[in-house]
This record gives sequence, structure tokens and C-alpha cells, in this order.
Amino acid sequence: MRESSLVKRGGYFLAFSGLSLFAFLCVLVIPFLYGFFLTFTDWNAISDTFSFVGLQNYRTVFTDKEFLRQFLVTLRYVAISAILCNVVAFTLAYLLTSGIRGQNLLRGGFFVPNLIGGIILGYIWKFMFANVFTQIGKAWGIDWLKTSFLTNPDRAIWAMIIVTVWQYAGYLMMIYIAGFVGIPKDVQEAADIDGAHGFRKLFRVTIPLMIPSFNICMFITLSRTFMTYDLNLSLTNGAPYGSTQLAAMHVYQKAFMSKQFGVGQAEAIVLFVVVALISVTQVLLNKKREVEV
Repeated sequence: MRESSLVKRGGYFLAFSGLSLFAFLCVLVIPFLYGFFLTFTDWNAISDTFSFVGLQNYRTVFTDKEFLRQFLVTLRYVAISAILCNVVAFTLAYLLTSGIRGQNLLRGGFFVPNLIGGIILGYIWKFMFANVFTQIGKAWGIDWLKTSFLTNPDRAIWAMIIVTVWQYAGYLMMIYIAGFVGIPKDVQEAADIDGAHGFRKLFRVTIPLMIPSFNICMFITLSRTFMTYDLNLSLTNGAPYGSTQLAAMHVYQKAFMSKQFGVGQAEAIVLFVVVALISVTQVLLNKKREVEV
């Protein structure tokens, strides 16, 4: 009887989850394991044969000054983008749950940029930085706008950050809106009765109850910005002078342009481990700050 029950459960599992599990294995698990295997080889992505080189590819990664430099650029880009994306998204969500006129229309408008692909988004903003903003700078006499951000090594990374915030803020805003709506009304009414209004209520009551939303949004922002490639390719292509080339682009060029697939795959594994550690750490830290209602 027990054996037939297990078989029945197994049949239900395969019927409802078998196809999804098969797709997950084929698209994610097997390619990941095969890629990890290739980090111990000298395969050049073309030849039918390869040799095992042990940990040589990982040694190359940690001695590659160019990769380490671009990894530091990536950390800077991720840190600033994550903070600004969440600050802008939280502010928008706060305003658009305050009962202002047309808030539903504004929610849809702010969400639209997230629907545009990174490649198209990059080309749109490339035109904006190269033509629109420079013309505004010349017309209004604003010196720092007269030249394109994309031609200046110190400002080009800020162009990427601006576009990233514009793309993701609307998506994160929807998560924060769900968090605001989920705050119990009796808690808010109790805060009002106790005399907590405005910013005092925001920082003492609302934000502590929004920690789960912060947790989700920060995880999404970190994972997406660390893996930015399409926007990097279309907006700057690493220019000027490689000042905006992020780690994901370096991995692609190492694997497919330089034909060092083993080294490129090793860099991808290192990047994956760093992203996983940072993301999981922030999740665990924020979990401890959650407030139960």
C-alpha cells in the first residue's frame, strides 16, 4: 500500500513538474556543470580536443590585472546602482501610495522602461547622451553637458548608472508598492494615535515593516547589475579606453574573442561565487532585521 502511494505521488510529480524539471536541468544545471568542468581544461571553443590543466585557469584569473581592474569597476557600478535604484524606487512607491491624483497611470509609466530590452535601451540613451543632452548644454550654457558623458572616462560609468536606475527603478517600485499596501492599517492607525506623523512615522514604523521588500529588491538589483552585459555592449562597449568595461563583458571577450574558453569560464565561476556570496549575505543580514506584526 505504501509502495503504491509513493509510485502514485511520483507519477503526479512527473505529470505536473516533470517538464519544468527537465527544462531546468537542460538549461541551467547541466550547462553549469559542464562549464565548471571546462574550467579545468585548455579548450579554445573551436577544437574538438582539449587537455586538462588543473587549477591553471584559476591562477590565471587571479593574476589577470585587467580582469581585477574591471572587477573593481563592476563593484563600483553595482554598489552605486543598487543604492540609487532602491532609493528612487522606494521614493516613487511612497509617493504613489499616498493617494495623489493619477497614481495608477504614473505607476504604469514608471514601469515601462523595464519592458525595454537592454540593447535597445542602450542605443536610445546613447543617442540621448551624444545628441540631446549636448544640445541642451550648448543652448543653455551648461558646460558639463556640452560634451557627451560617453566620451569622458570619469563620467561614462555614470551614464551607465543613470540608465540602469532609469530601467530598474520602476520594476522595484512595484515591489515596494506591494510592501506599502501590505502594511496592516491597524498598525498605521496606532502610530497616528501615538503621534507619529510624517518622517517620524516613515522611519520608525513604515521602513522597519518594509524590510522584506528591501530584501527582495536588493537581491534583484545586485544579481542583475553584476551580470550586466547587453546595456554595457550597446551603450559604451567598454569605451572610452576600457573605463566602462564590466566583468561580464570581459568574460565574454576572454572566452569567445580571445578563444580562451577555459579561462573565461573560470572567470565566470569566480564572478558567480562572488555574486552568490554577496547576495546571500545581504539576505541573511536583512532577515535578522525583519519585524513581525
